[in-house]
Amino acid sequence: METSTDKQGRLVLAPENFLPAHGRARRNALASLIGGAVGGAAALALGEARAAGYAADPKHLPPNVPPWSQDLGKPVAADPYGAPSPYERNIIRRISPGLTTTTQSSVAFTPLQNLFGIITPNGLHFERDHNGRPDINPYEHRLMIHGLVRQPKLYTMEDLLRFPSVSRIHFIECGANTAMEWGNPAVPTVQYTHGMLACSEWTGVPLSSLLDDVGFDAKQAKFILAEGADAAGLTRTIGIDFALDDVLVAYGQNGEMLRPEQGYPLRLLVPGVQGISNVKWLRRLKVGDAPWNTREESLQYSDLMPDGMSRQYTWIQEAKSVITSPSGGQHLLDKDGYYCITGLAWSGRGKVRRVDVSTDGGRNWRTATLQEPVLGKALTRFRLDWHWDGSPALLQSRCIDETGFVQPKMRQLREVRGTRSIYHNNAIQTWQVDAEGRVHNVQV
Repeated sequence: METSTDKQGRLVLAPENFLPAHGRARRNALASLIGGAVGGAAALALGEARAAGYAADPKHLPPNVPPWSQDLGKPVAADPYGAPSPYERNIIRRISPGLTTTTQSSVAFTPLQNLFGIITPNGLHFERDHNGRPDINPYEHRLMIHGLVRQPKLYTMEDLLRFPSVSRIHFIECGANTAMEWGNPAVPTVQYTHGMLACSEWTGVPLSSLLDDVGFDAKQAKFILAEGADAAGLTRTIGIDFALDDVLVAYGQNGEMLRPEQGYPLRLLVPGVQGISNVKWLRRLKVGDAPWNTREESLQYSDLMPDGMSRQYTWIQEAKSVITSPSGGQHLLDKDGYYCITGLAWSGRGKVRRVDVSTDGGRNWRTATLQEPVLGKALTRFRLDWHWDGSPALLQSRCIDETGFVQPKMRQLREVRGTRSIYHNNAIQTWQVDAEGRVHNVQV
């Protein structure tokens, strides 16, 4: 805060219902939103909140006693499994209508703009499926490990739970996160620009322990093929170096068993590597001496370069960051007010060392405060005090990881990668605050 007399600026959150569930074509819907309908939608959202009883009733404010303080509350265990308050019912994962031709092979985005800290609640972790979500009986599920091993084995869930477990906090980011922004600003809010991202505490067995248990051939083994039990039989190659480092065969997420949409009862966790490699519903691991070049490694999840060549096996998610507040669709109400700029930074190569924030489109930068904990291959929360004087602003964040890698500008990324890519967009995100305080997704 620049002075002790700065007043706290008020911020209207982005509307949660600006994308229709059915009906309008995605192109038309997004065009109208980018064209300036976001501010009107924010006002509409406030009206809807009042109509739904979410706005404050003066009769319930001090010195009056509100009705919930006058009656006996619900009994203990009225809800055997806890759920968010009904007043938070709009904070959910959301799909982008028309993004994919079927809902079985699609994605639901994390509402990053509504979250605190670095841990994503299990019910809000983004969901990416390739052939629908299977309903697996854990008592009938098996994990096979075979290939270049001395003793191939089938493990039950009970077998795996007997191994010594570890718990670690790591992010998962889909390789297609921010894919719609390669050509131009395509979606209005951070939930859709960066919402294929989440961070959890994962619990499971180190893959290295299981490889030792089957006696893998340390001289010949170079790669491992992981296969899921969904109808797609999704398969991905990972290098043996990853497998022997920090890869987990995970069954726990944030203190409970995995949710079905996150791979129940078993998934692979490959920290820092694109999400597709974190195979869900894991049923098979094969040890080999060469990559398998599966469908998801050749036709999909490869990078088309400017010279027409396709780059395979871009495993690591490079340093990246995004401001989550103020961000697209939000509305700053108070000119000459104090606001806290906050967001998330991460790197697949280790810890975030520094995050810089600019309010003038990258001409000048200030170093943000990193909120503890700062962990390797995990989300890191950053914040910076900002006094908005009411003039237009261009908000950006720039991540520098512990290797010294600096998050690139969009122009720098396109110079290397061209404009025909889909995956691995880690360019700096720009939010434009106009003179009325409305925040838009732009590129500079």
